[in-house]
Amino acid sequence: MNLEYFPIDSQGFITNNDRVLEELFGNEENNHNGVTCLNLMAKRIATVFASLREFPTVRFHAAKTLDATTMTTFRDLIPTKLAAEVWDHLVKYKKNIPDFPQTETCELLIIDRSIDQIAPVIHEWTYDAMCHDLLNMEGNKYVYEVPGKCGGPTERKEVLLEDHDPIWLELRHTHIADASERLHEKMTNFISKNKAAQIQHGLKDSREMSTRDLQKTVLALPKYNEQIDKLSLHVEIAGKINRIIRESGLQDLGQLEQDLVFGDATKKDVIKYLSMKEDMTCENKLRLLMILASIYPEKFEGEKGLNLMRVAKLTEEDMSAVHNLRMLGAQPIAKKKLTTAFSLKFDIRKKKRAARKERPDEEEKWQLSRFYPIMEELIGKLAKNELSKEDYPCLNDPSPSYHGSPLFGSVNQSPRSMRSRRTPSWARSRSSEDGYSSDSVLRHASSDFRKMGQRIFVFIVGGATRSELRICYKLTEKLKREIILGSSSLDDPAQFITKLKMITKRELSIDDIQI
Repeated sequence: MNLEYFPIDSQGFITNNDRVLEELFGNEENNHNGVTCLNLMAKRIATVFASLREFPTVRFHAAKTLDATTMTTFRDLIPTKLAAEVWDHLVKYKKNIPDFPQTETCELLIIDRSIDQIAPVIHEWTYDAMCHDLLNMEGNKYVYEVPGKCGGPTERKEVLLEDHDPIWLELRHTHIADASERLHEKMTNFISKNKAAQIQHGLKDSREMSTRDLQKTVLALPKYNEQIDKLSLHVEIAGKINRIIRESGLQDLGQLEQDLVFGDATKKDVIKYLSMKEDMTCENKLRLLMILASIYPEKFEGEKGLNLMRVAKLTEEDMSAVHNLRMLGAQPIAKKKLTTAFSLKFDIRKKKRAARKERPDEEEKWQLSRFYPIMEELIGKLAKNELSKEDYPCLNDPSPSYHGSPLFGSVNQSPRSMRSRRTPSWARSRSSEDGYSSDSVLRHASSDFRKMGQRIFVFIVGGATRSELRICYKLTEKLKREIILGSSSLDDPAQFITKLKMITKRELSIDDIQI
């Protein structure tokens, strides 16, 4: 059988090649036929499991309606329909593919972007997210200038921030302030331990070195040049990001965003901030209003929305993105009518509305690291078998033998995938001499993934975010279960906003799944 599947990259992300993207979203005929797109997507998701010889329990985000008179749209049913299509393919594979598991070996959760409208637009403060959010990168390609040779003009260089770079592996999910501190320590440590670096930086006189030491230094120069180039690159990147943060006042904006999410700020605080920060970029104003709209959708109805648009000095096109975001899931909260002629209010304080709950058990070193995507809660509950069966029903009741999994028993009892698990590149140990060692958390992870519990696969229709990718990395370590994230795309804030602006009312309510 010829299996087409999404390749899985070393970050645990099910990537899409250009042809798959074109078939899913690039073809006009398919874009106007949501059912066709769902069929294609379902086939490719199912073939991932066929190629991995994994048979999942399939859970999905069920559609919700406000009342019996509210029509459920095709968009509301996307996770349901996609899960059903995936299940149909899996049943066929179970019957027709030799050695395909006959009992459940992993878990699959299918959700869409409506579960969390904040994650795609809030400022994420990790090194990876800041690189893609602030540096106008093309994919993973970073372009920078270096001094020319012999005093000539500067030269443009391109570098890919990917898994071959141990520094990137170590720092990509750390807070930008922490990344900056660690880079400074690495550079200092490297120079103190590397003789060639000491000579280069004038800290050691080559005349004081023995002939043998000089010979070793010369032999180490190629290696030294490669290492110092990578360290210098990341020092330059982190410095550029910190400069943008200072010049744009992003720290204050980030604090307001976090306060909104956790219920410590309201619409009044946003209006005050917008009035004081008239030099904010249009994108940052728009992202702030989108967060507000996700928490207080009723504040954008009719004239209220127009007033906010005037305060922020945004265009109708910009505000269409806010409107479309509201349509993805946030619904205005109806005001309760009084049941008596009058009511006595002994507590005039308004209960704060928060999109996230504080987590006292989670200690964060940095204040701007409080935010977490909803997906973290979902995976945590799924791993504990506490995910609501009403909101996230299961298409197949797990087989009796499935209850030997880590959800119900010890890790040693859990059934395994029928393929041998190869250790992902991001979990392999990396080390080098001369103070250049990468001490990533994952470097110390077990090299044998077979000791981990059953995999959890999460597929998000409508685009995943870098914060959600980070959560999969974090929970893989915490739960000792490999978390693999798949999606129709991996979007940075600017890409997500562009998609929202392109969506029409018809596409939102009828048959377009590129939400």
